Formats: sequence, structure tokens, C-alpha cells
Amino acid sequence: MARLIFATLGAIFFMCLAKLGTATVYNVGDTSGWDTGVDYSSWASGKTFAVGDSLVFAYGAGAHTVNEVSANDYQSCSTSNYLSTDSSGSTTITLKTAGTHYFVCGVPGHCIGGMKLAVTVGGTSSSTGSSATPSTPTTTTTGYHYSAASNTQIPAAVAGLLIIMDRLL
Repeated sequence: MARLIFATLGAIFFMCLAKLGTATVYNVGDTSGWDTGVDYSSWASGKTFAVGDSLVFAYGAGAHTVNEVSANDYQSCSTSNYLSTDSSGSTTITLKTAGTHYFVCGVPGHCIGGMKLAVTVGGTSSSTGSSATPSTPTTTTTGYHYSAASNTQIPAAVAGLLIIMDRLL
């Protein structure tokens, strides 16, 4: 019986590790955040975005917006037909579909000034993205900022249980 519990806990541990390796959290603009004067094309270049990854937009509440828009609205900096919008100061977008996703700031003059981001999302692996039309994203507004330490709590707890079970056997 103890060996069955040990094997089950081991399987849970490895599933937790696999889950941690499947998604990446990107802080848009890195330390600059979501603000004017940042070259978001350069920021996104060289990054490989996959389904399940998240984009965290950090900005002053009310100072900017994060609007997901179509390709045409991205090119023209129009926000009249946005797919989602938020102005809370901390916006997390989970990339749920492959294809190119477009984000702009809806404050007058900001998008035209360069405050816009296009990310091409591949499948769940590192494959290149398709040109699929983005569907409505999941937008979560929260004061939480990503911390790598928060992703280690579950595997650490499971590892601790594995050690205890090993000592008991």
C-alpha cells in the first residue's frame, strides 16, 4: 500500500513539473511595462509565443488601456471594434489560440505613437504560428504579478511528501 502511495505521489510530482514547463509568462515591455516610448516590435522579436502562454501588461491604472483588436484595427490604430479591453493597470491575457494577436493602447495618440504589440502564437509546441483570426481572449485583471517562486510551491510540497514516504518505507 505504501509503495502505491509513493508511486502516486511521484506521478503527481512529475505532472506538476510538466505543467510548469508548458506555459511562459511574458511581462510586456519587460521593466518598461506597457507605456509610451517602448519599441514593442523589438521586444517581441526573438520570443516564441505558444498557446497557453500569458502576457502581463503593467501600467498605471487609467493611464493606458490594453485593447485586443483585429489586424486591420491594429494597422489603423482603431479601437472602436475591440475584442477585449482593460484599463485597470495590470492586465493578464492568456493566449488561447494560435495565430497573430494584436494589442493597442486606446488612449488618443498612444497607438499612433507606437504603443501597440503584435504577437504570433504557435501551437502548444514551438512551431510557427498560422494566420488564424484571433478569437476572444481570456482577460484577467489582477494585482498579482508573476513570480517564479509561486510555481515551485506545489512541486516542493510533493517532493517533501515523497521524502517522508521514502523514509517511512
